[in-house]
This record gives sequence, C-alpha cells and structure tokens, in this order.
Amino acid sequence: MKPRYSRRSGFTLVEIMIVVALIGMLVAIAIPNFVRSRSTTQANVCINNLHQVDNAIQEWALEFKKNSAQAVTFTDISSYLKNVIVCPTGGTAFSDSYTITDVGTKPVCQKLPASHILTPDTGS
Repeated sequence: MKPRYSRRSGFTLVEIMIVVALIGMLVAIAIPNFVRSRSTTQANVCINNLHQVDNAIQEWALEFKKNSAQAVTFTDISSYLKNVIVCPTGGTAFSDSYTITDVGTKPVCQKLPASHILTPDTGS
C-alpha cells in the first residue's frame, strides 16, 4: 500500500499574503496614533512641570516677601520642588529645560517653547 498525501494541508500563499496585508494596515494605523499620543503626553508633562515651577516661585516670593520684579534662580526655589524637574522632550537638567527670570514672569520651556506653554491664570 502506498501512503496518501493530502494537498489541502497548510496555508496557501494567498492566505498568508492577506494576513500580512491586514497586519500591515493595522500597523499603519497604530504607529501615527502612538506618536501623536506620545507627543501629547510629553507636552502635558512639561506643562505640569511649568505649573510646579511657577507654584514654587510664588511660594518662595510669598515666604520671603519678594515683589514681582525680584529676580529668581533655581537655587532659590529648589527646596520647594519635590522631584527633579526636566522637560520630557530631551531635557537633562533644570538649566537646559526651563528658563526663569523673575517672580512676575512665567517660566518657559527651552525645548519647545511654542507648544509647551503655561497658560495665564484665570483668577480662580
């Protein structure tokens, strides 16, 4: 007796190509969304850091009775910051991430100043 082999076992080339095409389409949809959500998250973290720096400046000014024109440095406010504050888009230290000048001026992100903006206070 001769053994019989079935030619129907396994996947055809067309079936494999369809699966690969579907996976490629899913990846083409997912990667831009991932990149967009990553940059949005980084901007939100940076803005949150700017809020923390501004709050530290205001606390320092209130505690030491400084006016809005008083110059402020990182060493003045470092004790009011709980964690290391750096911009998530490539900052390595506070000095290369944020710029602070005086009590009345909001801190500014050095990495992406056009998109990482601290909104002005609304008064509430």
